Amino acid sequence: EGLVVRAVECGYEAGAISDDCSRAGIVRALEASGATGLKLVVGSEFMLDCGLKCVLLVENKASYARLCELITIARRAVPKKGTYRLLREDVERVLSGVAARELGLFALWIPARDQVAEQARWLQALFGARAFLAVELHREQDDVARLAQLLALAAGLGMEAVAAGDVHMATRRRRVLQDTMTAIRHSVPLSGCGEDLFRNGERHLRTRRALGNIHGAGADGDRVLETAATLARGCNFD
Repeated sequence: EGLVVRAVECGYEAGAISDDCSRAGIVRALEASGATGLKLVVGSEFMLDCGLKCVLLVENKASYARLCELITIARRAVPKKGTYRLLREDVERVLSGVAARELGLFALWIPARDQVAEQARWLQALFGARAFLAVELHREQDDVARLAQLLALAAGLGMEAVAAGDVHMATRRRRVLQDTMTAIRHSVPLSGCGEDLFRNGERHLRTRRALGNIHGAGADGDRVLETAATLARGCNFD
C-alpha cells in the first residue's frame, strides 16, 4: 500500500509489482490500486540458474497463466520453502510453440556489472522486440559511465532500453526496515550483513524530476523514461 500511495504522490501513472519468483504482493497492491486509481502492472522477477536476471511483465490473461506456470515450476524444483530454481529449458518449454508477438509477456533484462551479451540474445530469441534492457541507476559514483555503457550495450544488441528502479521501499526513510529484513533473511546480525545491504537508500520510489536527472537530460534520458511509460500502457491485464 505504501508503494502505491507514494507512486501517486510522485505523479506516476502506473506501477509494477514484481516480487522474486512470486505474486505475493499483487492482492494488496490491487486493493490499493483501486483506492487510488494507479494502474497496476503485474509481473515477477527471476534469477535463472545460469545467472540471467530478468523481470517478466504481464500483458493479458494468457500471459498471466504462463507467468504462474513458471513460478510453479521454479518453486517445485527445490524442496526448501522460500527458494526456487528455474532453468532456461523450463522457460523454453513453457513458451514453446508461441510466437514472440503472441507471448503476452514483456522481458526486462537486468544486466550484471560483468554483463554477458549472450543472455540478452537468448531473451531476444524468445521474446523478440518484447525483450528490453533495464537501466537501473542508484546515484552511485559511476552512474554517468554506467548509463553510457548500458545505452551502448542496448544499441549494439538492437534492444530498446527502459528505465527501471529496482524499488524495494516506498521512501528513503524505510531503509532501516529494509536492512533489518535483509538481516533476518540471511539469519545474521545487522552488523554482519556487509555487502548484502544496499550501498545507499536510493531504491525507493523517486519523483519524476529525480528520475529525469538520474537518467540524464536530453533525448536519451527522455527516451528510456518514455519507453517505461509506453510499456506500462501496453500491460492491460486486470
